[in-house]
Amino acid sequence: MERVLTELKIFWLNAVERLTVNDLIDIIIVAFMIYNLLLLTRETRANQVLKGVGIILVAYWISDIFKLQAFKWIMTYIMDAGAVVLVVLFQPEIRRALEKIGRRTGLMDKVHHPTNADEVDRMIEEIIRAMENLSRRKVGVLIVVEHKTALGDFIETGNRLDSIVSAPLLENIFEPNTPLHDGALIIRGTRIIAAGCFLQLTEENSISKQLGTRHRAAIGVTENTDAISLIVSEETGIMSMARGGKLIRHLDAEAIRTVLHGVYDPEKDPVTGVLSPVLSKWRGKK
Repeated sequence: MERVLTELKIFWLNAVERLTVNDLIDIIIVAFMIYNLLLLTRETRANQVLKGVGIILVAYWISDIFKLQAFKWIMTYIMDAGAVVLVVLFQPEIRRALEKIGRRTGLMDKVHHPTNADEVDRMIEEIIRAMENLSRRKVGVLIVVEHKTALGDFIETGNRLDSIVSAPLLENIFEPNTPLHDGALIIRGTRIIAAGCFLQLTEENSISKQLGTRHRAAIGVTENTDAISLIVSEETGIMSMARGGKLIRHLDAEAIRTVLHGVYDPEKDPVTGVLSPVLSKWRGKK
């Protein structure tokens, strides 16, 4: 054991003496990648997989130090196939990370919304009126407002409408036992582009068990896009919003109006902090 500790000490002393500026940059980049990987997999099933990978790496290191040839051969075989295994296991997380990088660097396709202020104001009031009416009746609602990231994949799963936004139409679409009520309605610009769309459910484990498929779908679509989801619970009639993979419940007309204006006018976007106090009192209500 003393010999192993001595070899480790010599190894680290040699490593420090040979350290260059390029090595420091390399270490910082790798540390940054590992840190973001841990953040990405935090509180998900992939976090457990990541811990298993860490144990395998430690086992490989131990087998090399103590010259355990048979055990090292097994670990080497696992490490050789590790890259392919990791891609398969972390496919959702890798896709989510690449999409986030694309949005932050402006490389994602940006949707052009040919809108005017009067039409935006009219549409927002129609959405609010419909949500309030359906909330009182405890009718389930899931509206997704497309922002800069195109939602073409989700639109193709539903029924194309391409119609103006009006409260009577929204209420009719979400009326129970109608053809389009089961699914999400997607708005592009100031028009309803599709209804009855299927969304990918979030895999977040920390979400309350009281929330059903509608809320999980609303959160899921905002994890990988910059869209905003508006939800009315059919059990309680509570109006909620999902954005950036986070859910805010117990909203009223004022909060919804603020959020929607932020989609079409960046200066009014509460995420930028300009109007964040307007939503702050709702954030604590889970």
